[in-house]
Amino acid sequence: MATNIELNENLLSKAMRLGGMRTKKEAVNQALSEYVQRREQLKILDFFGTVDLDPDYDYKKQRKVK
Repeated sequence: MATNIELNENLLSKAMRLGGMRTKKEAVNQALSEYVQRREQLKILDFFGTVDLDPDYDYKKQRKVK
């Protein structure tokens, strides 16, 4: 889908340089991907304090190879 948007050229150039991208499209797609990933990670914070932990759970027992 073709979309015309006005981008900050300095910021875009810096992103392309830092990320090693060759095209603006590549840089914008990478930025969008990272933005979505970060926002999804932030949703996890909503679960802090809502899960009851089992005090008798032994996580080291799960690591043992039988």
